[in-house]
Amino acid sequence: MTGVAGSGKSTVARLLAERLGWTYQDADVFHTPDDRARMAAGEPLTDADRSPWLAAVSGWIGRRVEAREPAVVACSALKRAYRDQLVAGRPAVRLVHLHGSPELIRSRLLSRHGHFFPPALLDSQFADLQEPGPDECAWVVDVDRPPGAVVSAVVARLAADAPAPPVVPTGEPHAPPTATASGEQWRLHHGAQAAVVVELGGALRLYEVDGRPLLDGFAADEPVTGGRGQLLVPWPNRVAGGRYRFRDEDRRLPLTEPENGNAIHGLLRWVPWRLLARAEDAITVGTTLFPQPGYPHRLEVAASYRLGPAGLETTVTTTNAGTTAAPYGIGQHPYLTVGTDLVDTALLTVPAHYRLRTDAHGLPAGQEPVEGTALDFRTARPIGEARLDTAYTGLALDRAGHGVVRLAHPSGRHGIDVRLVEGVRYVQIYTGDTLAEPARRRRGVAVEPMSCPADAFRTGTALTVLEPGARHVFRWGLTPWGSW
Repeated sequence: MTGVAGSGKSTVARLLAERLGWTYQDADVFHTPDDRARMAAGEPLTDADRSPWLAAVSGWIGRRVEAREPAVVACSALKRAYRDQLVAGRPAVRLVHLHGSPELIRSRLLSRHGHFFPPALLDSQFADLQEPGPDECAWVVDVDRPPGAVVSAVVARLAADAPAPPVVPTGEPHAPPTATASGEQWRLHHGAQAAVVVELGGALRLYEVDGRPLLDGFAADEPVTGGRGQLLVPWPNRVAGGRYRFRDEDRRLPLTEPENGNAIHGLLRWVPWRLLARAEDAITVGTTLFPQPGYPHRLEVAASYRLGPAGLETTVTTTNAGTTAAPYGIGQHPYLTVGTDLVDTALLTVPAHYRLRTDAHGLPAGQEPVEGTALDFRTARPIGEARLDTAYTGLALDRAGHGVVRLAHPSGRHGIDVRLVEGVRYVQIYTGDTLAEPARRRRGVAVEPMSCPADAFRTGTALTVLEPGARHVFRWGLTPWGSW
């Protein structure tokens, strides 16, 4: 990511890396303290000054390429010679140049505080700037829009630039692709772990360790039922009657739970998501939520799944790419299993002090402490005959601000933790007693991290309002533990 100081390259590069789940680095960290002091004093650097700095940045890029680790680096690289040194003939490197008028850039620099680069040096930046030529194959993106919209433009270009699948030579046997009910199947591996993410809704279909399933998911040729593994955007759970009022405007959503007269689980479950980035142990998929009746806003949504030593981590980054503020909430709907035929004997721990009462339509009717009730799972105990479709809040968090919901085997020797990392304020626990398929009832426990409770569009409880260009990050993970 290149551009003059104040073009937003650090902000955009950081947001891009977060959306794709890639490594981020700012080239400024490679400047020596002496160079920083000189620039802070208003003294421009010469080409000789910049030479060791550019060599250090190029070396960092080279190490990422050799390790096949996707990464984003923000570096001014004002001259063609600088960019040539960074690219160094590596086809995998893509140049993204942020372009803005001197007037726009100057106004941004004047509003920036605490940075070592003073606005007085901007004239020297534009004097040195050599806009990328056609032969550099750089992607030039205008910055006269919110950072989130700039990121969306880069992500779209990355997707369009992805290599096409190999073509089978004429005459060579070619089997047709296997038909699936959920579209493309993207498989991830890390050691003994495996996961599958699907095109339909960007859902998590499978997570297993040493071949043992930890999700009660679905097969590639099965339709998705019960919300299994689905992403719930731009609201989780229900909106009563599909009606809500936002910024003095009455709106009505399609009733996707007609038996209860509700709109349920958002608008992106049944749309295809596109592949944005992929590695052996990680993948990022995304989609655009376009303005529509009941939700006249445009959102860019990217979901990154990554396997690692701590298990599977999911990060969903949503950016308001429109021009109006948007109400927003998110959740995800995995069903966990620890190898029991039914969930009755599994040990459940939910570190929450409160639960939401609900009415006959599954809508919140108040909040009450769990202490002294049959719904208190703050200490591990068997689920037993409890029929749970319960939202919990008042989560106990560690020093890092994270919470953990645990499902353990009756032996207590192994299980799986749901880590509530960022943007999670509620968790829904569902034992599947009302699933449409009797054979699937109580086979797994849905542990659904949510940013807000049911009916937040109407009540405003924990509702996020995304202003134009703003983004929301939602992060949770699965960590298997013990001896299986």
